[in-house]
Amino acid sequence: MSPKFKLNLSLQYSLIGPIADLPARSTLRAWVLRALEQDAALTLRFVGAKEGRALNRLHRGKDYATNVLTFAYGYDEFGILGADIVICIPVLVAEARRAKKSLREHAAHLIIHGVLHAQGYDHETKADALVMEKREIELLAGLRIPNPYV
Repeated sequence: MSPKFKLNLSLQYSLIGPIADLPARSTLRAWVLRALEQDAALTLRFVGAKEGRALNRLHRGKDYATNVLTFAYGYDEFGILGADIVICIPVLVAEARRAKKSLREHAAHLIIHGVLHAQGYDHETKADALVMEKREIELLAGLRIPNPYV
């Protein structure tokens, strides 16, 4: 079955040395496609704590590494959505351990969360958070991943 939407996906790894046991490119692509609601050109960038902290400080004014940052750039002349989704591996690993979740489950959640942000979903208000969380729960259920919010 071909995907409903076209996706140009780039992967970037800016870490030196061993990184978390991330799934294969095909799995990462499948997770992105699951959350995609339009044609897109996306980059998934996996970073260390130093870069994650610097990006969060520069773009959000928060001086700590966060789990996922999404930079949505809007649409090109062909109507293709462009965005970068940055996942901080040390935060991903620590959160998965703390929540007693598999790294795979938490990575899928963060990637889906980032893709939804790229498409305009947010959680700034309680109502918006409920809409976004409901969508995440539905998408993750299709991967047999339990509700991450319980």
